[in-house]
This record gives sequence, C-alpha cells and structure tokens, in this order.
Amino acid sequence: MSDTSLLNDKKVLIVDDEPDILEVLEEMLDMCKVTKASTFDEAKELLEKNDFDLAILDIMGVDGYKLLHIAKHKNITAVMLTANALSPDNLIKSIEGGAASYLPKEEMINITTFLIDILKSQDKGKSSWEFWHNRLFSPYFKKKWGNDWMKDQDRKYWEKIQDR
Repeated sequence: MSDTSLLNDKKVLIVDDEPDILEVLEEMLDMCKVTKASTFDEAKELLEKNDFDLAILDIMGVDGYKLLHIAKHKNITAVMLTANALSPDNLIKSIEGGAASYLPKEEMINITTFLIDILKSQDKGKSSWEFWHNRLFSPYFKKKWGNDWMKDQDRKYWEKIQDR
C-alpha cells in the first residue's frame, strides 16, 4: 500500500459536474485540504484566486482542458479524470496540455496511489508518466482499446512513455 502521508495537508481542487464523484473523491482524500467545484466558472475562479498543490479535473461537463491550461499557467499539477472522454485522442490531448496523468473514472478507487506516484515523481525530478505507464498503459488501456490503439502518427508519445 502507498504511503498516504505524502498527501497530508496537500491543497487539492476537485472539479466535476457529478456531485457523487466530488463526494467520493473528497472522502478518499480526507488527508488533504479539498476544495470542490462543479462548474467551469467556479473552478476557474478558484484556480485564479488560490494556490493548489494538485487539481483533479473532469474533462467533459466542466471544460477540463481550459481548466488544465489555467492550472499549468499557475504551476498546479493537474490530473485528468474522465469517463466519457476516455479515448486515445483525449489521452494525447492531456499529455500535450501538460497533465501529470490521465485516469479513467473506473480507476478512481486508486486515486491516492496515482497522486502519490505523481508526488514521488516530482520529488525525483522525473515524469509522472512512468508510473502511469506501469500501472495503466499495458494493464488497462491495451485491454480497453486493444493492441492496435496506438496510431503511428502519435508514435512519439508512446515511445516517450515506454522509454521511461
């Protein structure tokens, strides 16, 4: 099991238009100082006026990519959490946008592990995508999308992730 003490008192913004997702994540991250937002405007205001260590952003419903841009501009580590936008194209868009990770909501139960992986990567000055690759690339995405889901024109992303 991961050492959740790395998450103690971290300021985390959670943005999702589904109240039950916000509640579950808040419970799972009870060691953190959690702020929740359910709309783009609410999240934008919170990002602009506050400092956060981490932001967990839904893609659909709250314009997560615009929020990712704001978070990156403020040097806030962002994680994309999605169900409806779960696709290779959205994975690439998350990587290009500067997200630290891209997680299916099905894997939300492991959110503390993923966040700890990100924090450990940052402490070591490494990319968080190495941990992502080990935990999700082969076991989850290859199973979900099949072995041929990686397009040749996107090869640079897959090589970058696999070379870690």
